[in-house]
Order: sequence, then C-alpha cells, then structure tokens
Amino acid sequence: MSQEPQTAAVPSPDGEDEESVREIQVLEFKLGGETYCVDIEYVSEIVDKGSLTAVPNAPDYVDGVMDLRGRTTSIVNPKALLNVDSEGESKRIVIFDANKFEDDAAIGWLVDEVYQVVRVSMDEIEQPPLEKDDSIEGVIKRDGELVIWISPVDAVAQR
Repeated sequence: MSQEPQTAAVPSPDGEDEESVREIQVLEFKLGGETYCVDIEYVSEIVDKGSLTAVPNAPDYVDGVMDLRGRTTSIVNPKALLNVDSEGESKRIVIFDANKFEDDAAIGWLVDEVYQVVRVSMDEIEQPPLEKDDSIEGVIKRDGELVIWISPVDAVAQR
C-alpha cells in the first residue's frame, strides 16, 4: 500500500498559505509593440510560419489555411481580430487545442514572436479595463510592464 507524500502549506509573508494562492500558466507572445498572453491550457503547439493558402470570402482576420499534420488549420491574424497595431513581422503560429472550441475548429494565431511560459498568481491579475470585451480576461502587471491576457475562444466567438 503506497501513500501519497504529504506536503505542508508554507505560509507566505502576508500570512496566507501558498496553496491558497491560485496560479495559472500563460504563454506570452508579441503582437505589434505589445505583449499578450493566453492560458497555456489552450495551446497545443507552436510552429514556424509556413506558406498559407488564401481562402476566398474569408473574414478579414483569417490570413488563410495550412495543412498541419493532415488537418486543415485556419490561421487567424489576432492583430486584425483585436485591432492591434500591425507593426512587426509575424513569424510564429500558436496552434490551439481544437477541443477547446465549440465546433472543434483547428485554429492557429499568427504572432510576431513567442516569448515564454510564465506562472502567474491570480493576485497579479487585474480586471480588464473595458467591461464589454469578453476576449480580455485581465491585465497582468509584471516587471513594470502590462501583459494583456486574452481568451482565444472568446476572441474568435465575438467576431
């Protein structure tokens, strides 16, 4: 009979147990001159930008489609989707887990650069400045900068 190792809660400086402070992991990436992030649970992989096939009459935020391991994947330009300044060249594609979308759509976001996966305490996240935009989960203050936390499912669904 094996037993699970027991861990003791470590008190933090403000007197709360660390286990009571919820953390999430986010993938940070660059769009234009700003840093954004998404919950890592949505991300299945990151690939280099390859050739895209244009789709006639597609929404303006869809740059095209690509064949990714035998599955046609729609490549979305989040700069157009989120009305972000389009400076900078998009070099990477963040592929999202199709199971997270209602219609099991294979979707990727074209981003300028992928930075890192970071653990963020829920205490570091502020409410979004605008109530009407469901795609913005919050704003993270880190190292003197603001990182906008985006929900990819809500961003696509709003359009």
